[in-house]
Amino acid sequence: MTEAPRLQMTGIVKTFGPVRALNSVDFEVAPREVHGLLGGNGAGKTTLMNVLYGLYRADAGTIELDGAPVTVASPGDAIAARIGMVHQTFLQIEPYTVLENIVLGTKAARGERFDGPKARAEITELSERFGLEVDLDAVVEDLPVGVRQRVEILKALYRRSRVLILDEPTTNLAPQEVDALFASIRAMVDEDLSVILITHKIRETLGVCDRMTVMREGQRVATVTRAEATAESLAATMIGETPVTDPTDGEEVAAAVVATGLASADEVAAADAGAVSTAPVAVRVTGLRVDNDQRVEQLHGLDLELREGEVLGIAGVSGNGQVELAEAVSGVRPITGGSVRLGDRELAGAATSAWLGAGVVYVPEDRHRDGILPTSSITENLLLGSQRSTRVKSRGLIDWKAARQRAVDTISDFSIRANGPGALAGDLSGGNIQRVILARAFAHHPRFLVLHNPTRGLDLKSTEFVYEQVDAATREGACVLLLSEDLDEVITLSDRVAALYSGRLIGEWTRGQTDHYAIGRAMIGLEAQDV
Repeated sequence: MTEAPRLQMTGIVKTFGPVRALNSVDFEVAPREVHGLLGGNGAGKTTLMNVLYGLYRADAGTIELDGAPVTVASPGDAIAARIGMVHQTFLQIEPYTVLENIVLGTKAARGERFDGPKARAEITELSERFGLEVDLDAVVEDLPVGVRQRVEILKALYRRSRVLILDEPTTNLAPQEVDALFASIRAMVDEDLSVILITHKIRETLGVCDRMTVMREGQRVATVTRAEATAESLAATMIGETPVTDPTDGEEVAAAVVATGLASADEVAAADAGAVSTAPVAVRVTGLRVDNDQRVEQLHGLDLELREGEVLGIAGVSGNGQVELAEAVSGVRPITGGSVRLGDRELAGAATSAWLGAGVVYVPEDRHRDGILPTSSITENLLLGSQRSTRVKSRGLIDWKAARQRAVDTISDFSIRANGPGALAGDLSGGNIQRVILARAFAHHPRFLVLHNPTRGLDLKSTEFVYEQVDAATREGACVLLLSEDLDEVITLSDRVAALYSGRLIGEWTRGQTDHYAIGRAMIGLEAQDV
């Protein structure tokens, strides 16, 4: 970097009790730069940006903007310093309009001289200039995720931000929406903004960022230019290992697959083009109708089938029926119509014990809320679902000595980092909680495995572990329904892919014949009839 930095953070330290989340971190961003901030779960990247935005106060360190020291003790201080942040969870008042959400909290909006027409004209000009078109009179709760994100970006631009932080901005976007967002980011940078992109997606980082900083275990471990970086080197730096020797296709999911040894890089790139399974059909779902939590029909006569050893990937933007589908085909949510058959056994309307007995296993999206009992031990959590089984009982009672020994073995086999089988599940990291859930799932020897966002929030090592378990299950003949909002993950792991839009499956693509943009169009309901 030849010119003076726009932003310079030096020696930033942040602790939470005995945990040092940030350990003397230095970080700088140039004017007119898109700077990627990468790292695994718990690396400290979001914590660092929360310090910059005033959500956390650093225990030590300094912040300078354009060479002048600033004190950022609150988001108000950050906004005054012209720092904006768009969080993963949008900070919006849903019943309000777009215009009201954008101006709410600004100095003019609190005063008596707020000029509504002037604000409308200014926001309209910003939206047109940066390709962030949105209806200012639309009610926010009626808008899709991509449009709601534009509202948050416009909110920051309206406040004259010169440094804009985007936290995992592409998580719920289709490929076309990602392209539009990146075009807007480049337009902002061309007009003298500096953008910080918090992300774990290597392919996207290489596509839009000028430089990339990698964090690991609360420290900055590398800063490289786009020309210096490769997918392999970034992935290796993130997990602290030697890069894989085979070239990958530039996607972090492919890098994880290669690292597991499940496939070579060439196999990932070629993806066994045109291969179609001829194994027997294991699961057949017909005419599936399911209500959401508001008792409104969410799935409208959905049909699907899976063959033994097959992974069927479901791509989609959050809120289009993924939760209802996953819960319905795993026996968790009541079905209002249709059939779910595993082999020759009808499971629709059956008791939970019948689903478990048939070999249906569900790994839920929200591992903390739905996957574990946080105040129970690892031993107790591993017993869930099999507590009535004769293999864990002795004379009608649970054999706790044997259960604890099995938990010890499982902790070793699944590399769970915990202080023994008596450790509380809620005290584990996200990756280790996922390992407990998967260990419990595979203890049932599943015939049908339902996975919903199985690697969300996990670091690369934990992601590799999940992929290894999926591969092991399919090699034993299990079929897998994979629902994920990470399109790269869906395409890389699946034998077939379908898009879920508004409670209906649209299109089907086989391994080696997938098209990111065709799937993306289906995900957002564009020209579904032509897919």
